Amino acid sequence: MDVVVGIDVSTAEVRALALDAHGRVHGRGRAPLAAPTSPMPGHREQDARSWGPAAAAAFRDASAGLPVVAVSVCATSGTLVALDRDGAPIGPALMYNDQRDRLAWLAHNRPGAQRLAHASDVVVAHLVGGATPTDWSHALKSGYDPETGAWRLDGVPAHLLPDVVPPTTVVGRTGGAEVRLGMTDGCASQIAAGAAEPGRFASVLGTTLVLKGATAERLRDPAGVVYCHRHPDGWWLPGGASNTGGAALAGFDDLAHWDERAGEHGPAHHVAYPLVRRGERFPFLDPDAEAFVLGQAHGEVDRYRAALEGVAFVERLGYERLAELGAPKPPSAVVATGRGSASLVWNRIRATVLGVPLEAAPHASTARGAAILAAAGSLHPDLSSAAAAMAVTGAAVDPDESERDALEESYRRFVSEIRARAASRPGVPAIPPVGFVPAPEM
Repeated sequence: MDVVVGIDVSTAEVRALALDAHGRVHGRGRAPLAAPTSPMPGHREQDARSWGPAAAAAFRDASAGLPVVAVSVCATSGTLVALDRDGAPIGPALMYNDQRDRLAWLAHNRPGAQRLAHASDVVVAHLVGGATPTDWSHALKSGYDPETGAWRLDGVPAHLLPDVVPPTTVVGRTGGAEVRLGMTDGCASQIAAGAAEPGRFASVLGTTLVLKGATAERLRDPAGVVYCHRHPDGWWLPGGASNTGGAALAGFDDLAHWDERAGEHGPAHHVAYPLVRRGERFPFLDPDAEAFVLGQAHGEVDRYRAALEGVAFVERLGYERLAELGAPKPPSAVVATGRGSASLVWNRIRATVLGVPLEAAPHASTARGAAILAAAGSLHPDLSSAAAAMAVTGAAVDPDESERDALEESYRRFVSEIRARAASRPGVPAIPPVGFVPAPEM
């Protein structure tokens, strides 16, 4: 039985997964990467020389003894490195969270640079034995416009920028298998969760909260809060990433214990915006945003419960932001993936706040999404059919009507405070009105 392999280049390691046409797992592999460093405040770097060998090792382990027909690579968007004429990294890569203007900085501070590349490009080049074009998904946040097909950058010589082609394009072979270009890790997780056709949306709850969806038309956000990847089949993948998420639970050990107590506790007595550091990027852009608490916590369980609810409030506000720009209002269901979506209590809170069922699929991994991208054009005719056959299915979690009114009231307090704080700072986009879930009848 033919298989495809998906490779996920994360910050700490490379993971590989071999799947058949039905999405069944036939092999796994993983290899560590060099730890990132911070040589000075605002700088975040990694030794890019470890990417290719680690990916090759993970691929070998996942594919051992299997008839692999295609492989695809997905990585974190925005991690960039300069390459010499032989395709070798010049100096360390600048990570996605490095605060420099990464492409311009590399262009002017890496003597001998012949090309600027994403992490995925470096791994693909290692697999096929030479430089290839990049895909329009990894290139999006680097300054490429998939609608016009052009780079929009100032101060970066054009000869340093790679050619750009659609994801799933075949760019070479490795060990007899096609190498097809992938997408960013966020898009891959979305595809793995089955949210790859118009009207489908996914919330990826890991350290941060990322909302991803598929629409027939591009959503245009003049504030630049919502970005849109291009689907290989021609649709658009709008989304945004908050600075809050699972990190809001830092300091609580044994989360299963706290989940159980939070479920018994019921709605929190206070409202929290659990931002772990200054600044927010979605569902509104405010570099000076700070965490806040409205009311008094009634003990640690109440504080934990308020953190769960606060992330759910950000999630709902994010979907309201997307709806304001033309996305479905509301989507009929939301796929919940990421580590945080393994919590039944949290999923129940989120479903109640959103007012729609959640399809909990916490194991919709980037590596699975990468494998589905590899299957598009090899095991299946296109990405949509590959995702339909190979994405993970989620268990439905319905809203808790007994908690709906209390959470609705807390959400309204949350949004009122967010809007008041945003209104006090010029340049912060207006917060959309409350209206995603109908107000409770009084």
